[in-house]
Amino acid sequence: MSNTKKTLEKKTLHPRNFHNDRYDFDALIKSEVTLKEFVNLNKYGDLSIDFANPDAVIALNKALLSHFYAVKNWSIPKGYLCPPIPGRADYIHHIADLLAKTNGNKIPKGKEIKGLDIGVGANCIYPIIGVSVYAWSFVGSDIDKVSIQSAQNIIDSNESLKENITVKLQENSKNIFKGIINKDDKFHFTLCNPPFHKSLEDTLAGNKRKIQNLTKQDNVKNALNFGGKNNELWCKGGEVAFIKQMIKESFEFSKNCLWFTTLVSKKENLDFIYDALEDIDVVQYKTIDMAHGQKISRVIAWTFLTAEEQKIWNKSKI
Repeated sequence: MSNTKKTLEKKTLHPRNFHNDRYDFDALIKSEVTLKEFVNLNKYGDLSIDFANPDAVIALNKALLSHFYAVKNWSIPKGYLCPPIPGRADYIHHIADLLAKTNGNKIPKGKEIKGLDIGVGANCIYPIIGVSVYAWSFVGSDIDKVSIQSAQNIIDSNESLKENITVKLQENSKNIFKGIINKDDKFHFTLCNPPFHKSLEDTLAGNKRKIQNLTKQDNVKNALNFGGKNNELWCKGGEVAFIKQMIKESFEFSKNCLWFTTLVSKKENLDFIYDALEDIDVVQYKTIDMAHGQKISRVIAWTFLTAEEQKIWNKSKI
């Protein structure tokens, strides 16, 4: 088995990420006027928002999606996950690099490049970015009916997304790929931001630490500044259990997908994930490190296809 464990010394976002520079709040407010009420001078004399305020984060996301991705109509139900867009965009750009390696070092673009977003959420962020930047097409799955309806509303409200994103309800919450990938489906990649906490208590404790870091205050309420329902934030066994199940199921669909990928938030979980990959004898797996400010995460990608099969895959029409 060929095994590539790749560690990148990175402190910034991907070079193609639109969000490497400081936010231009004047330009963003022109794209989304509701952002204006949340923008103030911070203690350094710079324009910013209170990132501990969920409404401010939502307004910022609306502005970013409108300004950079031409998505003018975006909203999510109250209490649902409102993801930080720069980090989500990084994942998409790294997948583009991954696909380029078996495509003559050229990033493949166009709707014939198909991705599957496991846990698309009410926000539909990954497909939006992939469609907007690379013109890819997506299927997004979720176990939550409200999330699926919200994602569908976003798709229906933006002409550029209508023909490029399909969402599907995962009827069995114990399954990941089963019931979503059909026998004849072909995907260039799957992606996933798995629930990484083990319990609600673990989720609230982690969020409290996040808010304390943002506000520099010790006494904070357990509000979720980026929102999130239980299924979005935690599952029994945390991200290790979820990813191990994903790896196990991926074997059944080994010829349906070029690259399976997932985010891994906690470095200490990597060895458990590597062991699971080696147990099912994948042909190759890679670790791609990502950094956004002080936050470090990584993507694990694996394939059951040999180098020759990967070349044939890219030449075929799917």
